[in-house]
Amino acid sequence: MQFLMIVCEDPEAEPYRAEDDNIEQWVADVEARGVHVQGDRLRPAAEARTVRVRGGELSVTDGPFAEAGEHIAGYDILECASLEEAVEIASRHPMARFGRIDVRAAWPFEPGDA
Repeated sequence: MQFLMIVCEDPEAEPYRAEDDNIEQWVADVEARGVHVQGDRLRPAAEARTVRVRGGELSVTDGPFAEAGEHIAGYDILECASLEEAVEIASRHPMARFGRIDVRAAWPFEPGDA
């Protein structure tokens, strides 16, 4: 089962400390377990575009739609046996301390789904 880890900044998290950032160790662990499918950082939110179509008209605006202190900083896709395993793996990511990680199961389309 695939899970998306959405790695977010969070102004209420503990302050970032480079010496506590063990991302290389985390990546090595998930790759050794064989559960890491893909992942990367994302460019800053200021470089994003928000795309909408309303009444057949395209609207593209600079930056994220929401003005918030929390922005998506990156993502990882994991192949895990359960949500509990994905949560355990996410809990070891440094941004679980310095930010926030949302873990969501993929919900594949089934034949006949609209």
